[in-house]
Amino acid sequence: MKQIRIQPAALRGSLRLPPSKSDAHRALICAALARGVSVIQPIEYSEDILATIRCLRQLGARIDCQGDTVTVDGSGTFSPTFMEADCGESGSTLRFLIPIAAAGGVAARFVGHGNLPHRPIGIYLSALPEKGVRCDTAGGLPLTISGQLQSGDYFISGDVSSQFITGLLFALPLLSGDSRIHLTSPACSVGYIQMTLDRMRDFGVQVQILPDGWFVPGNQSYRPHGCQVEGDWSQAAFFLTAAALGGHITIDNLNPRSSQGDKACVEVYRALGASVVWEKERLIISPGDLHGIELSAQDIPDMVPALAAAAMAAKGKTIITGAERLRIKECDRISAMREGICRLGGKAEETPDGLVIEGVPALRGGFVQGFHDHRIVMSFACAANACREDVLISDPDSVNKSFPSFFEAYRRLGGMADVIMGPAD
Repeated sequence: MKQIRIQPAALRGSLRLPPSKSDAHRALICAALARGVSVIQPIEYSEDILATIRCLRQLGARIDCQGDTVTVDGSGTFSPTFMEADCGESGSTLRFLIPIAAAGGVAARFVGHGNLPHRPIGIYLSALPEKGVRCDTAGGLPLTISGQLQSGDYFISGDVSSQFITGLLFALPLLSGDSRIHLTSPACSVGYIQMTLDRMRDFGVQVQILPDGWFVPGNQSYRPHGCQVEGDWSQAAFFLTAAALGGHITIDNLNPRSSQGDKACVEVYRALGASVVWEKERLIISPGDLHGIELSAQDIPDMVPALAAAAMAAKGKTIITGAERLRIKECDRISAMREGICRLGGKAEETPDGLVIEGVPALRGGFVQGFHDHRIVMSFACAANACREDVLISDPDSVNKSFPSFFEAYRRLGGMADVIMGPAD
């Protein structure tokens, strides 16, 4: 089994985070739906982004990748009558493109790998057949759809994933009639929905916010638009953990006005006791007197692994709630973080929707399972400098899903990380 050995060392210096994976998905999709050429940059070719590019090409878009610049010509989108969509392990790719293909009347077979075939898609299985789309599945992937999506009223639960709402928001403007999305429960991760609306507006598509959802006029067209992809706030939390536990890191390319939900990490880590300050739009993070906090992660679930790793060394208890969706990600992240924290000498307990972590004065180090989950691996790598001994983490290649250059950035900051081969613990 491939592992990575992390020798405890404070991370210090400046870095630029990769472009936001969430923003890049949205920009690529809007560009593919536009009749003409759009230029998007910068792009980092994580496995999830490559899955979206692959599927958009299957949908008929012409996409040229040169360095960190992607040129998208959406003039041929919806030209195939059938597409085979391999979504890899990307939930965004899958959930965004199902209604888009249906809006174009394209029959499609969606497949995936890892845990993706088992992640929920039931919202579409309920809503789309009522609007003209046949869905053939045994409950997950593979999923085959056919038929033409119809406009109208959609009643959607908001508490499973905002990705279902984003998928419909992308697709419904393409239909001939007007549509409304009605929430039957409050939406989670609302920042990601706002990010979708912002990108759609950039490409000329308008959506009206309603008290219980959104009004989406039909007969709209996406227009070509060149756009810059902003730095990834979801990846920032890992380096906030590294700095809070004894480093000093400056991040140069984050947008303080971003609609990315994980921008909340600034206030969360301040509440934890770290020093987090803006200096001319550069974010500077350094240690402080860390102490436990109580946090609902309903709108920021991706931040939980990194925050849990930092809480291992905070005085008192950190109580994280509202994170039950983490049990159906690439792995059960609640269970994975509890197990890893305890293996390193920390104290953590699972709850149905989160974690209770009691900080300890010293962590010993040791072996932790990465569970083939990029966020688990990066969280424990950035927490290693709080340990007395080396930390071994399995599945280091899983970072390729979202941040292929993670360990390069880690080493540039003074981190000591070496890939080794070894047996599982």
